[in-house]
Amino acid sequence: MAGAAQAWSSRFGFLMASVGFAVGLGNIWRFPYITGENGGSAFVLVYLLCAFGIGVPILMAELMLGRRGGLTPPGSVAAVAAADGRSTWWSLVGYLNLLTAFSILIAYGVVAGWVLYYLYGSATGALLGFDAGASTAYFSALLARPQVLVFWSIFTLMVAGFIIYKGVQDGIERAVKILMPLLFFLLVALMLFNLVVGGIPETVSYLLVPDFSKINSAMLLAAVGQAFFSIGVAMAGMMMFGAYLPEHISIGQSAILIVIADTLVALLAGFVIFPMVFHNGLDPAGGTGLIFQTLPVAFAQMPAGQWVGTSFFLLLAVAAMTSVVGLFEPLCAWLSERFLWSRHKAAIVLTLAAVAGGMVSVLSYNVWSDVNLFGLSLSELIDYLPNQIMLPLGGLLIAIFAGWFVNAEAAREELRLSNARIFSLWHQLMRWLVVPAVAIIFFSGLFSN
Repeated sequence: MAGAAQAWSSRFGFLMASVGFAVGLGNIWRFPYITGENGGSAFVLVYLLCAFGIGVPILMAELMLGRRGGLTPPGSVAAVAAADGRSTWWSLVGYLNLLTAFSILIAYGVVAGWVLYYLYGSATGALLGFDAGASTAYFSALLARPQVLVFWSIFTLMVAGFIIYKGVQDGIERAVKILMPLLFFLLVALMLFNLVVGGIPETVSYLLVPDFSKINSAMLLAAVGQAFFSIGVAMAGMMMFGAYLPEHISIGQSAILIVIADTLVALLAGFVIFPMVFHNGLDPAGGTGLIFQTLPVAFAQMPAGQWVGTSFFLLLAVAAMTSVVGLFEPLCAWLSERFLWSRHKAAIVLTLAAVAGGMVSVLSYNVWSDVNLFGLSLSELIDYLPNQIMLPLGGLLIAIFAGWFVNAEAAREELRLSNARIFSLWHQLMRWLVVPAVAIIFFSGLFSN
């Protein structure tokens, strides 16, 4: 069993790995941007309700299934289903989660490579003196050079593969105990820098002044979607981390701490990014371009801009790397479990497979940019399928399985919820709130495209 062969040495190590998996590039740019566009603190309030009302219950379900099954996601779901007299066909949910993880990995590895490229450029002074035109040209030139994208993508995947190669305690746990405190330190340091330089009042107005007129169905859907995707469920990682979780560690408390930390990072990121944008008179509605095109211009205009820019891209690199490691781990463990390979062999094979898949993602931005399938460009399809179809579908099936098919008493025992009312609250939320909410996300994403 995976849970028997590998285990977290401490609760801190588990929490750092889980938070690292949940915290990614989406937290650093997407959450602040969506918050500003959807009513500031009004959106934050709705998001927090969704994060704790939907995110925490489904995260608890994943951790519970992983620890109770003690195997990789397909094996864990099959074991729980068999123990509760259900069909082992439910194991397909675990396979869907693994496929989702690999699909996200080949796209995410390329974007993480962009971050490392910009980190290198900032550290060496290549971004100094940028104006809007130079910044746009720099990013466009990166996308047009497949050999550069290949190099940095391979570098990213090899670093993540090496961490996985070293194992749970010597690899993942040791790495995240350094990387996650570093991430929080950089966030706080950059926010304090902004307090001195300026832009904080405008950021407070943009992010935290409520505009209740923007509370509508679209905003509610955005809040539910951000809560669900930000926490990192249905990507196999959390279920795998649950399989390594010792019995004495509380799943409920851990889930709450993970969501709090994930949300805190997202809010802090807003106070890192937007003061720079507002202080330099730039456009806050930049989406992905906010990181790779808008912010380099801000760094070029501010005092100590090279230091600030390098620190910022180091922060992004840490967030990206810990997420890539979280995507790697369940896939590596499944290869080892399925083919009886050593962890070292599984890590090497997986790294090579991820590199091969990543090449498709790299070429979708240049050589194959004219390729269209189902009305979408290849790069759009690589993003759309896992994020709009596979991820919400996998989350929906996990919620249905945990809420309606898992034996309630067995779930309560695994969750270690001695208070019957708290368990009943979790169980009812899973059935009557999480399942409908995730179903809405899934079908909205499906039909909106």
